[in-house]
Amino acid sequence: MPSSFAPTVFLGIVIVLVIVILIRNIRVVPQARSLVIERLGAYSTTWNVGLHFKIPFIERIARNVSLKEQVADFPPQPVITKDNVTMQIDTVVFFQITDPKLYTYGIEQPMVAIENLSATTLRNIIGDLELDQCLTSRDVVNSKMRSILDEATDPWGIKVNRVELKNILPPKEIQNAMEKQMKAERERREAILQAEGKKKSAILTAEGEKESAILQAEAEKAAAILRADAKKQAQILEAEGEAEAILKVQTATAEGIRRINEASPSEAVIKLRSLEAFSAAANGRATKIIIPSELQGLAGLAAGIAEAVREPEKPAQKPAPARTPAQQ
Repeated sequence: MPSSFAPTVFLGIVIVLVIVILIRNIRVVPQARSLVIERLGAYSTTWNVGLHFKIPFIERIARNVSLKEQVADFPPQPVITKDNVTMQIDTVVFFQITDPKLYTYGIEQPMVAIENLSATTLRNIIGDLELDQCLTSRDVVNSKMRSILDEATDPWGIKVNRVELKNILPPKEIQNAMEKQMKAERERREAILQAEGKKKSAILTAEGEKESAILQAEAEKAAAILRADAKKQAQILEAEGEAEAILKVQTATAEGIRRINEASPSEAVIKLRSLEAFSAAANGRATKIIIPSELQGLAGLAAGIAEAVREPEKPAQKPAPARTPAQQ
């Protein structure tokens, strides 16, 4: 029994070891990752996303590569401009690995190589520019650096997407001069803005006064027109009233004449009416009265009757006042 137990245990241990080895050589590659596989020391293949099995003791994983875009922030580098000004400039490089095999076997230390390449490229570009151009031409510098770095890193399986100049630090004395210049420029712009504001304010004030005068003149004109229209309307209404009154008087006169004609008055009535008209004319303001011959006889008769009817009243005699001793 003991002699048969030992081989069974050994076989069991071997089976367990085989299972463990097989499990440990199963690999699942996640998204945006790649595994570079070597077989007996030589490049074999590149595993991308999915389930893979590595042959134990024959194959090994040379490098686990990330395919995501990466950022490399390099420390400030001293550079000299064309006008001999030393500045400190730090750069940020955005890159992505496109070929895991070239990235693994193309260069020993890719990040160190990119840093040194960025520093030398930056010195070459800034050396052809003056200080003012360096401060105002960041986009130009970024574009040139990206183009040069992308071309240089292509054999390494790296694609440079963007390069940014993070900080540009000139010497302290130049910074002070630049701050003074910027302050003077701000003060100049402030003075210009104030002058423009005062000018605009004066223009707006003048335009407002002009508009006010125009509105006032238009209001006075409209008021004068309204007054003239009102006066004209009053005169028209007054004339229409007078015309209507005259029309009514004439109508009444015509109606009276018509009725008189219809009544066929006698000669005595006509003479009496003439006498009444003469009396009314005598009571007027006329200084001369022309009496028709037909009315002279009738007028004399009427005057005689009036004198006969009226008797003059004699005033009553007042008693003589008594004399005082002083008057005697």
